[in-house]
Amino acid sequence: MNDIDLAASLRIADLLAAREPIRVTAADAVRERVAAGRVFLTKVLGDDRAVYGSTTGFGALVGYAGRADLRDQADNTLAHLGAGHGPDIDPAVARATLLVRAWSLARGASGVSPHVIDALADALGTTFVPAMPRYGSVGASGDLIPLGAAAQALRGRGHAYVGGERLPAAEALRRAGLEPLPLDGRDALALVNGTSLTTAAAALALAETRTAHRAVQRLTCLLADLLGSDPQFLDARLLGAYGHPGVAAVGAAMRGFAEGLTPSGQRPLQEPYSLRCSPQLLGAAEDALRYVDGVVAADLGAVSDNPLFFPGDDAVVHGGNFFGQPAAFAADLLSMVVAQVANLAERQLDLLVDPHRNTGLPPMLAAGPGQQHGLQGVQLASTALVAEIRRDAMPASMQSLPTNLHNQDVVPLGTQAALRALDQARLLRIIVGSLALGLRQAVHVGARTPTAPACAELLDALAAAIPPIDPDRPLEDDVRRAADVVEELER
Repeated sequence: MNDIDLAASLRIADLLAAREPIRVTAADAVRERVAAGRVFLTKVLGDDRAVYGSTTGFGALVGYAGRADLRDQADNTLAHLGAGHGPDIDPAVARATLLVRAWSLARGASGVSPHVIDALADALGTTFVPAMPRYGSVGASGDLIPLGAAAQALRGRGHAYVGGERLPAAEALRRAGLEPLPLDGRDALALVNGTSLTTAAAALALAETRTAHRAVQRLTCLLADLLGSDPQFLDARLLGAYGHPGVAAVGAAMRGFAEGLTPSGQRPLQEPYSLRCSPQLLGAAEDALRYVDGVVAADLGAVSDNPLFFPGDDAVVHGGNFFGQPAAFAADLLSMVVAQVANLAERQLDLLVDPHRNTGLPPMLAAGPGQQHGLQGVQLASTALVAEIRRDAMPASMQSLPTNLHNQDVVPLGTQAALRALDQARLLRIIVGSLALGLRQAVHVGARTPTAPACAELLDALAAAIPPIDPDRPLEDDVRRAADVVEELER
């Protein structure tokens, strides 16, 4: 079981680990600052200071008094948020969300009860997953509706999963050995008033996209080697003159992988853009991904809540740290990267199966054209997946619609952007696997043996894991296995 320390920086690797039970610990310093924040909240309320969500209603109803009993205020917070729709969010994303929320609350600026963080840690140590609806958040006052469902599940209301089975939340808690979580109004609001779902989804989408981006660099080199292309499109002088740091970095990585590639002399002087311009395309993607890296790192280290409590300054500060605009912009940029890398990989597969451009290999890489059809179905599916990705690439981050009696008169829609980017990244993985499968089949039907050692190693791994397509067979499992092989060689 992986150990996650809430005193340490939160990493994407921690979110990936959270799909399985993890051990989450809070050091003494964490517990002390959380307790100090809670004591300060009690003092503030005792001074009759106005505190949003503790002494007031919510959202547009902030001008009205909340419920006098702070325990009853939890219901006042959560009941009206039970308005989500659609399928449940992927359990891996839901669990990553709980971890992000626990880390934010552990900063001690939310006035939350220490037992809330303990409850999140305990849940993450089991297979418990709150059932969180996909639709309903605008990512403005945090991911209110899906996080509201998570908070209710921790209380034993709504639904949750244990061991992959969807159950009434109270039964799920019982099977996981967990107690229902008692909340007051501040605890409830602190659980929902943040962008933890948006952050988790964006971080996981970034991880998937980075993996695919590296894979396409390597598969491009293998494609060039199998075709016998001249590798001068990777020349350091050429790419250095271009002036973009991402292009230089990608070019260096691809040159290292393609070292030893010997041209066959049978290819045209200049390859199609899907080969010749691949370092420029993938390098531009690298520059964009570096921007997303920074946004995700900042969000993983952020306190997203309202209000925030600063005991040392005797201050309660109301504002908008639950407004997910940075992640919305980043996720939309990630979506564009995914779409163009998918375009590149699909066009490379098209080049590989085309007998007019693949140096004489049979059409569709079929072992017996007409009697067999090789990669024909796989290419059709890849084209459909690219169309799916491109159709959904419209930016969400500027689709603002006023809501909540114009209290939320601008909204970032980061939740939609991040979840959409994750969906697309998972489709990109299938396209990457399709290209890898095609490269494995190409050697079976007559492509040359790679001359670059790293390319040969990649091809050998694919060949060891996947038999030739001869005769035809269903290939969906092989596509996924090919993607697995490429990823495993990166570790």
